[in-house]
Amino acid sequence: MLDDFFTRAVLAGLGLALVAGPLGSFVVWRRMAYFGDSTAHAAILGVAFALAFDISIYAGTLAVAVSMACLVSALVARGQAMDTMLGVLSHSALALGLVAISFVPQARSDLGGYLFGDILAVGRSDLVLIWTGAALVLGVLILRWQRLVTSSLNEELAMAAGIDPRVERLVLSLALAVVVALAIRVVGSLLISAMLIVPAAAARGWARTPERMAAGAALIAAASVILGLWSSLRLDTPAGPSIVTAAAMFFVLSQALRRG
Repeated sequence: MLDDFFTRAVLAGLGLALVAGPLGSFVVWRRMAYFGDSTAHAAILGVAFALAFDISIYAGTLAVAVSMACLVSALVARGQAMDTMLGVLSHSALALGLVAISFVPQARSDLGGYLFGDILAVGRSDLVLIWTGAALVLGVLILRWQRLVTSSLNEELAMAAGIDPRVERLVLSLALAVVVALAIRVVGSLLISAMLIVPAAAARGWARTPERMAAGAALIAAASVILGLWSSLRLDTPAGPSIVTAAAMFFVLSQALRRG
């Protein structure tokens, strides 16, 4: 079964969807969309480092994404303006990554794959890494769920309950960095933010509890993967953008049903 490239693509997408939904819910609650962009855009710089030093793409991407996550968390803790700072870091990281990758000849021919993903080229080793990383991140979210939810929705209440919001923010930042590293082969650095935000935003319209929103976001992300890959196969469109387009359709539908 795993010799079928389409089956591997579906499994890789579902592995990402399983964790992108719940994690994306926290991104929406905390209004961290720009944070996701800055971490995802920094992934291109990680790709350049990985190819230049002949190491795993996942390792290089993870190292740079974690560094960016820690940097942003530290600056936010020092009281820097969130939106302006993240906007500067996001675009600067992408520009620096594109400049760095231009010095790596073997990366130029596959730049589109790193920007928009190449899920149809996922191999067995990629599947193992994606599902292992997704399981680890999902396990952390489950174990710290109540602390993360409380600190996301009301930091003052979290502090009164003995929860340090800075620690929970760092946990989410590191989890986001891991997911960005996992997604580089699936939807690419430019689209991973959409996969985090759009399904969660679609689920937010009808969910009544944080748990239902997280579960709904995961289901919508999974459905987007299946529908996007199916349409990509039938219409000969790029797989990564097709998945995000499917997620956007679910968001539009959820808004229409909510208003109806």
